[in-house]
Amino acid sequence: MAMLSPSKAHELESDFGLVQEAIRSGVTSKRAQAHDKHWDRWAEFCIENGFDPFLRDYTDPIPILQMFGQRYRDGRIAPSNNTVRSRTVEDGLRAIGQKLSSVGKRDIRKDANGKIDFRINRQLRHYAKQDAPPTRVKPIPITLVLYLLRVAHNVTRQQAHMAIADMIVIAFFFLLRPGEYTGTNTDGRPFFIEDTALHLGKRRLNLQTATIAELEAATACSYTFTTQKNGVRGEVVMHSRSGHPLCCPVTATIRRVLYHRRHNTPHNQPLASHYIRNRRSTIKANDITVQLRMAAGANIHVTGLDPSEISARSLRAGGAMALLCGKVDHNLIQLLGRWHSDSMLRYLHLQAQPIMKQFAKAMFNNGTYDFLPTETVPIKPNEP
Repeated sequence: MAMLSPSKAHELESDFGLVQEAIRSGVTSKRAQAHDKHWDRWAEFCIENGFDPFLRDYTDPIPILQMFGQRYRDGRIAPSNNTVRSRTVEDGLRAIGQKLSSVGKRDIRKDANGKIDFRINRQLRHYAKQDAPPTRVKPIPITLVLYLLRVAHNVTRQQAHMAIADMIVIAFFFLLRPGEYTGTNTDGRPFFIEDTALHLGKRRLNLQTATIAELEAATACSYTFTTQKNGVRGEVVMHSRSGHPLCCPVTATIRRVLYHRRHNTPHNQPLASHYIRNRRSTIKANDITVQLRMAAGANIHVTGLDPSEISARSLRAGGAMALLCGKVDHNLIQLLGRWHSDSMLRYLHLQAQPIMKQFAKAMFNNGTYDFLPTETVPIKPNEP
């Protein structure tokens, strides 16, 4: 660098900065920030205890890494000062290793074969065994979605309630996370109006110029993923009509599109929004949760669901549960829900009463086998 001209040196520095930014952008902004905080805690731990954060002069740095993990686990250096889960400790150690790799050092977690050191593996497995079982969201049955739709569109007729109910329908059928359809702060952004499409047969309708009659006659709707979590950029997911006038992803989308068209809402704004005294308000995840819990409380005698056990995240599980009970192939459910593993489907299997209630009968009716012993032992007449 010292031998380069100032312009060349500046250009190289700029390129290096762009490369570092590209590395950070390789993960979501939330995850990049979390990695930075993990490294800050590691650096503070090392300075307080007289260690070099880059562990340059240590033949075996694993014990130091393990001590950091223990203090993180028991809360001494955790932000909450409380015990954290094994996955949090694992993320912290991974952040340290990846930080060292990003500056050309060795990932100190790994042995000569590139595998996580045996001692760290055992330590994390011990923490995992002590962790409390993960809290899973309760799936929302479609009866609650129907209840909210009828109250919003036939009873209160309030624009906010109708908008929330319509977005609940869309989230249920498309298995959406809260941040994908609400204004919640997440990595990425919720679906905008421009990400929405209505189709009449094989023809895609122009949301701005198509007639109201054409829009109302739409036979399918689709949403294009942009920066949503676990979505492939540019991927399009489509649904046709369900056959119900209110509880249908297509009719719910039509209602939202026509509403925003009447209000001349720019197409680069969230679909999940409505107007209060000519001022646009974005629907938040908490708005969804409040309505779902209200519906659960009003129908607790039917569903038996405790309102405190459900939230906006329950719609995603509820939609998957409905597909599961409809005997839709697991791979298709996982594809639609954009799950990278089948852990959620395994959980839903145990919750699916329509599927599970037939198991005992099936096991009883099919539990008799034609058993042929290798040797027949005759029983004497007087033998007991």
